Amino acid sequence: MEGINDKKTFRAAVSSLKVKIIDRYIIRKFLGTFFFCLVLIMTIAVVFDFAEKIDNFMEHSAPWRAVIFEYYLNFIPYFATLFAPLFVFISVIFFTSRMAVNTEIIAILNSGMSFRRMMWPYLISATFIAIFIFCLTNFVIPHANLVRMDFEDKYYRSQGRKVSVENIHRQDHKNVYVYMESYSPLYFRGRNFTIEEFNDSGKLVSKLSSPTVVWDSTKNKWSALNYIIRTIENKTEVLIKGSRIDTTLTINPKDFSKDPSFVGTMKYRELNDYIRLLQLQGSEELKVFLIEKHRRFASPFAVFILTLIGVTLSSRKVRGGIGMNIGIGLALSFSYILFQQFASQFSLKGNLAPMLAMWIPNLLYLVIGSVLYKMAPK
Repeated sequence: MEGINDKKTFRAAVSSLKVKIIDRYIIRKFLGTFFFCLVLIMTIAVVFDFAEKIDNFMEHSAPWRAVIFEYYLNFIPYFATLFAPLFVFISVIFFTSRMAVNTEIIAILNSGMSFRRMMWPYLISATFIAIFIFCLTNFVIPHANLVRMDFEDKYYRSQGRKVSVENIHRQDHKNVYVYMESYSPLYFRGRNFTIEEFNDSGKLVSKLSSPTVVWDSTKNKWSALNYIIRTIENKTEVLIKGSRIDTTLTINPKDFSKDPSFVGTMKYRELNDYIRLLQLQGSEELKVFLIEKHRRFASPFAVFILTLIGVTLSSRKVRGGIGMNIGIGLALSFSYILFQQFASQFSLKGNLAPMLAMWIPNLLYLVIGSVLYKMAPK
């Protein structure tokens, strides 16, 4: 009998989750309001961005076809996914508040539907948006960013901005360490270059020193000029000198880029491979790429949390009307973005782990959403 009752309970639970007319109504409202807000805000963003950069476009004689298809066609999805959780929050607050003002929420609850069951169409819509954001961020936008940044380098940014990078420390292979006092991207040359190799016990085995190292783009190799190789074998030191020698290093000039936007041009698999390389090299840029990796997961998950907060906050009919709910919603959403930026800076400048930095805002606002859910009208 217990087994039969369990099956009936399971079937009833599954049956209650079937999409009904009211579910389709809420899903249509949710997605319709979300994409309307997205188009509206993106239109405003494009207008302001164009007004700011039109002088640079004209100064560099940027073709209008390139401005539209190479820049703005790739600018729009990047900007849209960057603030998509904010748009979701505003959308939920707006149309749910209207439903509450029109007493639709009261009618839904009085019909016998629980508040938890009413959350089901919101969850479906949030899942669709989260998957959409995740796929765009990891597989579509990296290529779009590459095209957009190439356009900016040609027609927007001033030329000759490349500056030398100083005090470069990298681990190339196991027990192999590279140091370069400075590197000039303009001339592809480095100063005071050394390669040190140690054995497993930490003792120096060999050291290559060179006052100048040059990146050979035809061979994709570093060439050390006027080098000295010091080799230690059985407490015997051997010195070898020469005018030029090619190295077998896996490091290339792109690894010295400190442009934070470079991380946005890598797809998910490329990002993981590059993170493993930076871990091997002991690069100081590792945190930037780890933050980006965890942000790509935390941002879609934030859609669910902000949807929960938006529904519970705006489902109650208040005296202030829609304006009050929208004002509270905007304050919470901007505080979320601000807190996320603070957390990422604490990770970059301090000892906060990148994964923790990206997930702390979600965990904090999940607690806020849980409290508001308990206070929501049932």
